[in-house]
Amino acid sequence: MLGAWIVALGLAAGGCTRERPVSWQGYAEGEFVYLASSQSGTLAQLSVHRGQELAAGATVFALESTYETAALAQAVQQLSAARAQLADISSGKRPPEVNVTKAQLAQAVANARKAAQQLARDEAQYRAGGIAKAQLDDSRALADASAAQVRELTNQVAVARLPARAQQIGAQKAQVEAAQASVEEAQWKLDQKRVVAAQAGIVYDTLYRIGEWVQAGNPVVQMLPPQNVKVRFFVPEPVVGGLVAGRKVMVHCDGCAADVPATITYVSREAEYTPPVIYSNETRAKLVFMVEARPAVADAAKLHPGQPVEVRLR
Repeated sequence: MLGAWIVALGLAAGGCTRERPVSWQGYAEGEFVYLASSQSGTLAQLSVHRGQELAAGATVFALESTYETAALAQAVQQLSAARAQLADISSGKRPPEVNVTKAQLAQAVANARKAAQQLARDEAQYRAGGIAKAQLDDSRALADASAAQVRELTNQVAVARLPARAQQIGAQKAQVEAAQASVEEAQWKLDQKRVVAAQAGIVYDTLYRIGEWVQAGNPVVQMLPPQNVKVRFFVPEPVVGGLVAGRKVMVHCDGCAADVPATITYVSREAEYTPPVIYSNETRAKLVFMVEARPAVADAAKLHPGQPVEVRLR
């Protein structure tokens, strides 16, 4: 009977001294995203408020863009003019202009035919002794001049149908490309006046009010995407050797309905002194190693930056 009692007391003592799972102190942290424009301007539209959940692609804010809109319109008109000039020099003269030269050519052909006939008559008269040598020379000169004019106008008609020289066309093509680049630049500057969320997240703060001047690069909205939530905790030197990226942990926080699973993503290679904000009666070592773990995106909303947590291995 006494032996059974001793056994029972031993079992009870063993049950009371069962060790709790080892846990480490830490805190939740957020890697905030600061939304800004590369251009300066007056804040004309603020489409979000603190605490709002944003979807990817949602408009966040817009700056006044009168100047950029006018600059884009001007660049588009300059591009249109450059393209029209390129088309003009690539197609030769207009048909009415070519028709004028053709009419001049037809008149020259008629004059040349008449001069040739007159030359033939004068040559016959000269052989018969009816005209002087000087008159024959005049007829021959007139026939030669008329024939030369026909050749000139024939070449002018051919040239009128030709486009501009290759060098001129190349230069104008370069002008078109430069105008196209100006349009793209103006469009980019206009687009920069309207900022959208590149990814989903929660708005943590708005830093300007409508009507205020915003310098280029100054953040207007501070937001936190769920994938940017992480947990930092600190472990003693004897433990750090067994922790590697990819290992699963459980995160406990006050008020959480259940522990949050997370995955270790980073283990520091350098020791540091225990942070003053970390209090643990179970930690005896002065030096600890920082470890980072990230929860799944679906669980990120359960943790809040700055919130104290306890982390244990799964």
